[in-house]
Amino acid sequence: MSALIDPSELQHEIEIRWLEDPEKLDYVRQVLDRLSSRKGRPPYHRDGRMVGYAILGPEAKASPASGTWRRRVFWLAPHDRDQQPAGVYAFGAPSEAVDPSTIAPTVKGEKTERSQGGPASPAMIELGITLPRL
Repeated sequence: MSALIDPSELQHEIEIRWLEDPEKLDYVRQVLDRLSSRKGRPPYHRDGRMVGYAILGPEAKASPASGTWRRRVFWLAPHDRDQQPAGVYAFGAPSEAVDPSTIAPTVKGEKTERSQGGPASPAMIELGITLPRL
């Protein structure tokens, strides 16, 4: 989940490789996976589809215990807003969802009004919480 991604775990990213145009997506799900390589397209084992992934530089070291690297993978589930605009995420978004326009190498994605499906809720406004506008 994006809230649990420690920015220090992104320090060796050198590229985000998109498989789909991120400008056409309101949000993507962001997760750190343990992968068998630091570069190249990783295998994908979730329901839905992978839409992007991070490439790590040569200074990134594999875990001594598992021999794997932690890399970000961006994905969408079949019931996400891009496939079902009037579905469960017509408003709001999954907890790990971030706006793809806020993603860059070494930069954790952020939630925005775009990713959350509209302007801030009355409760957020009452608490003084705002999301960045795009």
